[in-house]
Amino acid sequence: MEFTAPLGLITLADCVALALILVGWFGIGWWIEHPGVKHPSVTVLMAQYRREWMIAFTQRDVRIFDAQIVTGLRQGTSWFASTCLLAIGGVLAMVGNASVLAGVAEGLMHTDTPILMWQIKLLLVALFLTHGFLKFVWANRIFGYCAVMMASVPNDPDDPIALRRAAKAAELNIRAAWNFNRGLRSMYFALGALAWLMGAWALITATCCVLYLLWAREFASIPRDIIRGKEEEGET
Repeated sequence: MEFTAPLGLITLADCVALALILVGWFGIGWWIEHPGVKHPSVTVLMAQYRREWMIAFTQRDVRIFDAQIVTGLRQGTSWFASTCLLAIGGVLAMVGNASVLAGVAEGLMHTDTPILMWQIKLLLVALFLTHGFLKFVWANRIFGYCAVMMASVPNDPDDPIALRRAAKAAELNIRAAWNFNRGLRSMYFALGALAWLMGAWALITATCCVLYLLWAREFASIPRDIIRGKEEEGET
């Protein structure tokens, strides 16, 4: 059964799978960034530690340690941005030479799928990777803003400007980290989107696996228990 779509290539199952991965991508991101108060995500828990970091930063006479941490964070965003860019180039190369992929699929799965359909499926992967690339670049830029803001914090912790500047640096650090996490989620979904090459049901299965993996790492992982446990110790 075929659903009304461009060129009539996309089936109803394909539309359901495509809707699931897009809604899941948006939904899990919103949930991670806006969880309930009783069960916060790792992303939200770490935001508070970033604020506490900037408060401790104002009390340090030598701030090289803090500068090295920010430099490491920026290097991480740069590495992932470069990785995304290489992956985008590889996917677009496959889009331009999809006939080879179609030939391999026909031999392995005995399907006669038009080349245009393979290109459409690969473009979904490219779109996720492109979104991830843009988020990594923006995260890198915001970490740069954070570094400049940290450098503007007076050395005297009693200066009334010190804590205000440190608070701004903390919020910039948090926004950079959230954009970095968004880029990572897009890479997860790009890997899941590759399953569409094997059919709609494969994409649905891969999407469910990616959603579970992201949920588990944010809400049910051992690192989260460690982070949350330390926070509770501080409250008691």
